[in-house]
Amino acid sequence: MRAQAETRDAVWERRTELPLFYASLVFLAGYAVRVLANDAHSLWRDVASVVVLVTWFCFIVDFLVRLVLSGLRPRRFIRLHWLDALVVLLPTLRPLRMVKVHDAIEAKHHDRPRRSLYPRVITYAGLSSVLLGFSGSLGMYHVEHTDPHSPIHTFWDAVWCVCQTLTTVGYGDVAPVTARGRLIAVGLMTFGLGLLGAVTGSFSSWLIQVFRREGEEEGPSGGGSSPGAPR
Repeated sequence: MRAQAETRDAVWERRTELPLFYASLVFLAGYAVRVLANDAHSLWRDVASVVVLVTWFCFIVDFLVRLVLSGLRPRRFIRLHWLDALVVLLPTLRPLRMVKVHDAIEAKHHDRPRRSLYPRVITYAGLSSVLLGFSGSLGMYHVEHTDPHSPIHTFWDAVWCVCQTLTTVGYGDVAPVTARGRLIAVGLMTFGLGLLGAVTGSFSSWLIQVFRREGEEEGPSGGGSSPGAPR
């Protein structure tokens, strides 16, 4: 019944979401080797480049197949799936589709009990923030460390800068100076702040819900004296 109710592009998306998630991890690993292994043998860098190109090609093919299966005009399809189009252009943003991956895992293990809303939101947003931060650190280091005016000289400088950006602390000791580095910072501000806000907001709501439930359970027996008790 579910397969009949779903459109062809939705069926394709459901079946390929997990394989493409694993492909995105391979892409991220290849990109990390390409950016960080400056002193490694050129063969490893060439292999990493091939891995990046092959996985990126998989993302492009997936997007085109879904476009054809949907039967929509390209402009309308891109308007409806703007995040997917953005991910195809910038595969390092693939962690933003983590909610789709979570739904695919839940559908695959449908016999397991489904977790409540707040733990799911915290898990999704937290993991997305970590992967997005790692991707942003790689991109920041890649575009900044060759500029002589940039304070970002090592990967850990980039990690420190990204952590300041995601948490909106903004010490100002390490900041991007190139146009591409600042563009990455703007993207991290836009998406990262929302993800971290979802984590902290969901965690706070979950604690309030737990304390309220405990208060309701202890209320009848933990209150004042019973009606018939002597004073």
